[in-house]
Amino acid sequence: MSEELKSLRDRIDALDDQVLDLINQRARLAQAIGHLKNGIVYRPEREAQVIRRLQDNNPGPLPGESVAVVIKEIMSACRALEQPLTVAYLGPEGTFSEAAVVKHFGHAVCGLPAASIDEVFDAVERGEAHYGVAPVENSTEGAVSRTLDKLLNSRLKICGEVLLRVRQHLMRHPDAVADEGPQPSGLEGIEVIYSHAQSLSQCHEWLNRNLPNARRIRVTSNGEGAKMASQDPKAAAVAGEIAAERYGLAIVGRDIEDEPNNTTRFLVLAQEDAAPSGKDKTSLVLSAKNRPGALLDLLKPLSDLGITLTKLESRPARSGAWEYVFFMDIEGHRSTEKIQSALAAVEGHTTLMKLLGSYPAAC
Repeated sequence: MSEELKSLRDRIDALDDQVLDLINQRARLAQAIGHLKNGIVYRPEREAQVIRRLQDNNPGPLPGESVAVVIKEIMSACRALEQPLTVAYLGPEGTFSEAAVVKHFGHAVCGLPAASIDEVFDAVERGEAHYGVAPVENSTEGAVSRTLDKLLNSRLKICGEVLLRVRQHLMRHPDAVADEGPQPSGLEGIEVIYSHAQSLSQCHEWLNRNLPNARRIRVTSNGEGAKMASQDPKAAAVAGEIAAERYGLAIVGRDIEDEPNNTTRFLVLAQEDAAPSGKDKTSLVLSAKNRPGALLDLLKPLSDLGITLTKLESRPARSGAWEYVFFMDIEGHRSTEKIQSALAAVEGHTTLMKLLGSYPAAC
């Protein structure tokens, strides 16, 4: 080993010792705050402020996204010193919903897989979970109707959002890859592919080119598909990386989705929404009076006050034929004077207005 290399490694070791000491200092301060508040709690607005400040002050070479990952894991470990958060998500283990939980809360949480979106809401409402994470829209597949329907009738609030880049991978039992010889491609011998219908659709062209003769079987979730592939050397699954980790599979094809920028947005659900963080969204659902120009009347106060509308989604109101409700996301927190003025003006043109929550925009 050269003297220069040894010197660099010694400096890294010294820095690692400093990092360890600083992390533990932070953990002790978090514990002290927890004792004052009778337990370390998750404050979405505070965590968003910390992450944004560090990203803004980051000189590199680490990218801002990597800084966010590291800080969230430190926060997650500090929270778990008192009591790990329980977070319900659409299961089973190994789904993109679980990946969204980990991205937002870190690994030091207790995940509670639920069989349906309804059960995610129910677990939080009953107090079985502190928070819930549910998908609400995908950049290629559109809105998740069941989540919107549950928001309309639930007493839960939105306290955060997660944007998850959907990276689809082909995976199979590791022994099947090892048996292929000195130069395996990883694809030989695959007779069947398990995955959720959406994932199979999102990887349609890649599968046509590379595994045209393999049967494609739709299952209830990517996690279930990965579990089935782990039991059959002639099978493969299309799923996210977390599924490969959960079920001990080897990834033989990375990023096989046909649309490279496919992203799913998840909502974080709680008994209460969040305080202002400085960069927030407010979600609400409205029902317009059934007359010409009704939708324009809902939107005009927002435009007049310079408020940005980031989402508009219509759903059947279930109260009568051809009646609809409109789900909206706007920039700003419900507590600000401008948002309050806009909502007051909008309410005069509605038959229903329900605030779904204000929360930090995804970092």
